[in-house]
Amino acid sequence: MTLTVVTVCASCPAGQSGLAEELRTAFGFKRLPLEVREVDCMSGCTRPSSVAFRAQGKTAYLFGEITGDDVPDLVIFARLYLESIDGNLTDARPLGSLRTKAIARIPG
Repeated sequence: MTLTVVTVCASCPAGQSGLAEELRTAFGFKRLPLEVREVDCMSGCTRPSSVAFRAQGKTAYLFGEITGDDVPDLVIFARLYLESIDGNLTDARPLGSLRTKAIARIPG
């Protein structure tokens, strides 16, 4: 299975408040095989806090304006992303508020 990496901006407000650890716990509870990493800055300062999902050969996603309240929607996104062959989702409605927080979708 291809490694799926979730990157959290550590300098954004949510990153400073422990979002990476909150995601590790939530993904672990749901048994989702994701690696959560933190980086110093993702340059998404106009829409902090930034979180990205990527896996080799899949479309990558960058989300902004993320808060701890978005963790349940990020878990839903993660499950759908893992299930998708190419990273593309056919229906964004299950993503709740993440639908309006997508900054970029980068082809794999």
